[in-house]
Amino acid sequence: MDGFTYTNIFETKGIEYLIIIAFLLLIIPFWLAINRKSALSKQISKTLGVLTAAILKIPEGLYFNRNHTWTFLEKNGTAKIGVDDFLLHVTGEVRMNPIFKAGDLIKKGDLIMMADNAGKVLRIYSPVSGLVMSTNPLCEANPVTVMDDPYGKGWVYKVKPSNWKAETSSLYIAGEAVDWTKMELEKFKDFLAGSMKKHTPEMSMVALQDGGEIIDRPLAEMPEEVWQDFQNSFLN
Repeated sequence: MDGFTYTNIFETKGIEYLIIIAFLLLIIPFWLAINRKSALSKQISKTLGVLTAAILKIPEGLYFNRNHTWTFLEKNGTAKIGVDDFLLHVTGEVRMNPIFKAGDLIKKGDLIMMADNAGKVLRIYSPVSGLVMSTNPLCEANPVTVMDDPYGKGWVYKVKPSNWKAETSSLYIAGEAVDWTKMELEKFKDFLAGSMKKHTPEMSMVALQDGGEIIDRPLAEMPEEVWQDFQNSFLN
């Protein structure tokens, strides 16, 4: 066969080429898998957002209680009560179910509403005492109102306070509220890591992003056990 030349690759550098090709065949699928996981993580973070102190609303003039409720005294002497932005960014969409009605008396620390997310419930306690003047019908009829405007249209109770000055002296306002919220967010990161490790270790990749950042509304997909842990650590 004229012009045909046989070369034994094992007597040349051909064996090195085969090794390189084999290495690439092994590394390429691994590289693709790593990048696919990274892309998935970035997409989850982009879709769900990241929970940081910068996105939390903390209006001046409102008093914030340690159980993540707020109260505000209007010019006519009526105090509004609601839940804070931190709680809503942690839980996701919840339906607020008031326990008291107009004409009832409540005391600071009373259980005044239940925050419900598909049967997972948090108990919310009052930051002040007073006579209930009204409840907000939008809280039950349109839960999105609370999520979108927790300090405006999303109030839950209006009360005539009976001991305003004394009971608000231990609450946070303005810069104190900002600093306290930041500390609560750091505390929540540690809480979430511990509670997930105990109840849902398989969800840690979704709830905690690279660098330890938390996705927005992390409790929304968590089981009831994590909600109960949150109740005991932050709301009781």
